[in-house]
Amino acid sequence: MITFQKQINLKPYARGFHLITNTILQNISEIEGIEIGLLHVFIKHTSASLTVNENADPTVRTDFESHLNKMVPENAPYYIHNYEGSDDMPAHIKSSLMGASVQVPISNGKLNLGVWQGIYLCEHRNSGGSRKLVISVFGN
Repeated sequence: MITFQKQINLKPYARGFHLITNTILQNISEIEGIEIGLLHVFIKHTSASLTVNENADPTVRTDFESHLNKMVPENAPYYIHNYEGSDDMPAHIKSSLMGASVQVPISNGKLNLGVWQGIYLCEHRNSGGSRKLVISVFGN
């Protein structure tokens, strides 16, 4: 069994949903030697998240942002945690709803994503800054 793990720092992204599949692939050339395995990506933050979804039409990412903003609005009068800004508590909620990690199968040295799938960074803060990902690879 091959195991590999590394931490990478993403550049700061604007609030919204961003494809990061290629950034991840650029940092894990080791998967080329894996016939059957699993990629696990974990984000070390509580106001950003990860998901897998549509990689072709950018309006999907725009719609995700719009919909989550309706589901989890800023400035809700019942938020107590608000000293880090009006986007902070909603960012924590969105992060929990979307999740802190994704798993993708590795087959024949490549990510076995669907034709229209990509890995998203979901940045829920107006100015989230650089984000840290822990990338783990397991396989044979």
